[in-house]
Amino acid sequence: MSVELKVPQVGESITEVQIGDWLKGEGDFADRDQPVVVIESDKATVEVPAPVAGTISKLMKKKGDTATVGEVIALIDENGRSSGAAAKAEAPAPAAAEAPKDERNKSRRLKAADVKAALEKAAPAAPAEAEAPAAAPAAAPLALVGEAGREEEVVPMTPMRKRIAQRLVEAQQNAALLTTFNECDMTSVMALREELKQTFIDRYGVKLGFMSFFVKAAIDALKLVPQVNAEIRGNNIVYRNYYDIGIAVGAGKGLVVPILRNAERMSFAQIEQAIGDFGARAKENKIKLEELQGGTFTISNGGVYGSLLSTPIVNPPQSGILGLHAIQDRVVAVNKQIQIRPMMYLALTYDHRLIDGREAVTFLKRIKECIENPSRMLLEV
Repeated sequence: MSVELKVPQVGESITEVQIGDWLKGEGDFADRDQPVVVIESDKATVEVPAPVAGTISKLMKKKGDTATVGEVIALIDENGRSSGAAAKAEAPAPAAAEAPKDERNKSRRLKAADVKAALEKAAPAAPAEAEAPAAAPAAAPLALVGEAGREEEVVPMTPMRKRIAQRLVEAQQNAALLTTFNECDMTSVMALREELKQTFIDRYGVKLGFMSFFVKAAIDALKLVPQVNAEIRGNNIVYRNYYDIGIAVGAGKGLVVPILRNAERMSFAQIEQAIGDFGARAKENKIKLEELQGGTFTISNGGVYGSLLSTPIVNPPQSGILGLHAIQDRVVAVNKQIQIRPMMYLALTYDHRLIDGREAVTFLKRIKECIENPSRMLLEV
């Protein structure tokens, strides 16, 4: 009996997905709930499990194809064959392992042409369940070949990359974006991290990073300047008394911004644990769709990639985004004395329709004050 594998619902507004990697090929056995294929939407990447245990009899889509929600993309024969039996069936016969040494050496002197001819000859008589079933062919990129060494390769954009591009253009077209800069001395935070490093790890099982300080500092600044935590909705301004902070992290398919819900209620340890979890799952494209929705303010740390200065783009409908950058030793004047200090440039991009320059500067100055005097923020250790 054949069971249909259909594209599941992966989001309220998502009707179309792109087929990613097939984790099982035709002839492969899959246990019930074992991932069979990866599908990509404009917001998330999802593994689709087998609805029943059985053998994949037909793949109806290949990698790179688009499919609609509810569309059948594969057929599974519910034949009751277990994965253990499959492994046993595919195991080599003992006689092959006990072949005389001279015969084994002779087989290794076989030419590639002999192997190819033997395979072609045996192909018509191959059983329905081949020992090494071929997976569905991947979507081949279109290679435009010109002069030697000047080839061009054309590959389709992933749904997530399309969505990122669309959102960035919308942000530029629909908001009056402006960026203001400041810098902060990281000496105190770095000293505090070093002092509490082992205590924090022993108590919470996670390292004390810089991001938790900036999340706490951002919340403090958002309370001082509520316009940065607000949004324009039609002809109204919507102010919020909660702080859902988006943390931009690099994923396998592009940048994603999972949300720390009610970050004002989170401890330093909870923030660090959540960010570590986001980062690990983002690399495997396992961030859940609901974790990417919403958010009142975003923090993006380009410094982890070595960026010294940048102008981040607001994630609409939010009104502001804080950009962090690389820490660099620079010569600065401290109490009229020339010193070398670890400095970081800060950037706040904001929607000028809602936030005036005075509020933007005040916000960034409060961030600076919190980081340079972290004792004002309660650290739970």
